[in-house]
Amino acid sequence: MCGCVVLMVGMVAAINLAVPMLAASDLHPSASALIWIVDTYVVFFACLVIPGGAAGDRFGRKGVLLAGLALFALGALLSALAPSVPLLLAGRAITGIGAAAVLPNTLAVLLHAVPAERKGVTIATWASMTGIGGVVGNVGGGAVLAGGSWRWLFAAAVPVSLTLVVLVARIAPVSPRHDRPLSPLGAVLLVGASVALLLGIVEGPEAGWGSPIVLAGFAGAVVLFALWTFVELKAEHPLLDPRLFRVPALRSACLGMTAIFFGMFALFYVNASFLQYGRGFDVLRTGLGIIPLTVPVVLGARHVGKLVQRYGVDAVIAIAFVFCGGGLVGLSTSDTSTLYPVYAAWLAVTGIGVTLALPTLSAAISGSLPPSQAGVGAGLQATTREFGSALGVAVIGTVLTGRFVTALPSDIRADHDPHTVAQALSAVPGRSPEVISAFVTAASTALRVIGVSVLVLGALVVLQSRLSRETK
Repeated sequence: MCGCVVLMVGMVAAINLAVPMLAASDLHPSASALIWIVDTYVVFFACLVIPGGAAGDRFGRKGVLLAGLALFALGALLSALAPSVPLLLAGRAITGIGAAAVLPNTLAVLLHAVPAERKGVTIATWASMTGIGGVVGNVGGGAVLAGGSWRWLFAAAVPVSLTLVVLVARIAPVSPRHDRPLSPLGAVLLVGASVALLLGIVEGPEAGWGSPIVLAGFAGAVVLFALWTFVELKAEHPLLDPRLFRVPALRSACLGMTAIFFGMFALFYVNASFLQYGRGFDVLRTGLGIIPLTVPVVLGARHVGKLVQRYGVDAVIAIAFVFCGGGLVGLSTSDTSTLYPVYAAWLAVTGIGVTLALPTLSAAISGSLPPSQAGVGAGLQATTREFGSALGVAVIGTVLTGRFVTALPSDIRADHDPHTVAQALSAVPGRSPEVISAFVTAASTALRVIGVSVLVLGALVVLQSRLSRETK
């Protein structure tokens, strides 16, 4: 089960390393297409993880888990062989659907398989796999991509997922089914609303913020989110009851989880390109280069509970956002002349914030709901994390593209209108220092915007949390 989690989460992290390769590939993706290649997997993963858990309850967790792994392998194979961007996006969507079927059912299978006295340790071990998955995705993805083709990343996922199919089929026990109803209309509306929102954000720099496609995206998001709310409120057994967000503590914890992953995956997206373009790292060194962020997570997560007991939830969350947002702002001061140890130190600062935030916010979400709704709490955690990841990639990709275009010399903009580094380098190969300088400037601006956003969101989270306590 832990192997399944590492694969699902690792794919979220690994794809960022392949962005420079994809940009220079024979697919010739636009700047917005690059963001969609990263985000399509995450959007379907985020929006369908709760339905995936419900499907496991209804049709059998082992069967849905096996089906999810098979879908993941199919999507990865399609992505590896894709001759065009639309087919690559289709493959990414299929892998996202597969991941949504896998992740919630791994925990459900585990909890059914272990005795009661081991459930606490089992949950902690399972949760730690999300952090390990990020490390494996970066290091393992870097090692695979060092072979020279982005297609190898997806090809490598196929035998791994098929191996897991065999292991799950042989080892995992069959757990009892429950008559939990499904809400396919609610799931479709939630996916549609999320895609529409990201469409408006991602297409803005290239199509123009007043263009029909951008305006339609934002308008569609408002309408579809409203319809989703209406359908879920009317449903006898909603997958995600919007009334839950009337609980202030739950609302602030979900916002906090979204904000932390918004910042972390925005960093993952820009870090991979910055280290390769700006510092000249190869793809393996780039994968290893993010490790300072994960060191505090691995070493410090077990001590966070003691800090919460001593200083309180609000204080720990406030410090977490100061470190996370401050670390991102610190990273924004880096350029090609910055020594890597300085860059690594800012990564570690950001990692301290993530370390303090994740277990504290996870406990806050779980503690805001009665034990009978533990499954809903787990689904909410997964949804907010993945949605925050998708939103972070979309926002930083949008800021990065817009700032990169304006930072390019005017003659390059006028003659070639490039929107990615690969497009600019192929158009004017003799002026690569100017192109790289424009990208580094854009990366600094984008990280600063994300860092300040995380600080502002953190202040809102702490304020909401304090108000919820004072009104009790």
